[in-house]
Amino acid sequence: MASSFDDLVREAAEAPVAGWDFSWLDGRATEERPPWGYQRILGERLVGAAAALDVQTGGGEVLAGALRAGGKPPLVAATESWPPNVAKAARLLHPLGAVVVADPDEPPLPFADGAFDLVSSRHPATVWWSEIARVLSPGGTYLAQHVGHSSVFELVEFFLGPQPEEVRRLRHPDDESADARAAGLDVVDLRFASLRTEFFDIGAVVYFLRKVIWMVPGFTVEGHQDRLRALHERIQREGSFVAHSTRFLIEARQP
Repeated sequence: MASSFDDLVREAAEAPVAGWDFSWLDGRATEERPPWGYQRILGERLVGAAAALDVQTGGGEVLAGALRAGGKPPLVAATESWPPNVAKAARLLHPLGAVVVADPDEPPLPFADGAFDLVSSRHPATVWWSEIARVLSPGGTYLAQHVGHSSVFELVEFFLGPQPEEVRRLRHPDDESADARAAGLDVVDLRFASLRTEFFDIGAVVYFLRKVIWMVPGFTVEGHQDRLRALHERIQREGSFVAHSTRFLIEARQP
């Protein structure tokens, strides 16, 4: 027998959301993966790096996977702002020789000019291009996978209603690459993908919105009961809720 709305929501509301591991959603939601394989590319770049920095590392899962698959530079550092993630990243990355620095994700980065020849980030919440350019050494590279514009907006607009064009355009790869160039970097690679994302029960939606907190700002189960019930009924009727994530790979180089 399928679980009730209340049971699904309660389970998702009690699930821990620290880190950037989405395995709780296995069997409950799916997201098509970008074709380029960011973690693999990062692992390859780490092999030749002398000093690497991962910005907004989350729980450190992606960097740890890249370090294990590739090579470990003599110096590896990572920054993260959310205390539960800082602790999780430290437990995961310290045994791999990486230093984890608690940082508020506001300029300036706590590092010297030209300190790193590789700066990376996967799904940063904010991108401070002038700071990335500052900490990159001459010839150094910023390699990242960013969330693109209007990502999962089918879900966002289900809760918030139609969003204005300026909101839908936020994080557009053309704008991000222009900002990188304005900071003095050369954009040498830019790839975009729209990826099918599917939620199979309302618990998956609750968990996702609790974890990716900027999708529906201020989301709570209590404050969004009516929309959650409406979406639960839709999923029951149609079998799933389909949205589309957007991602882009960007590589920018310090001349």
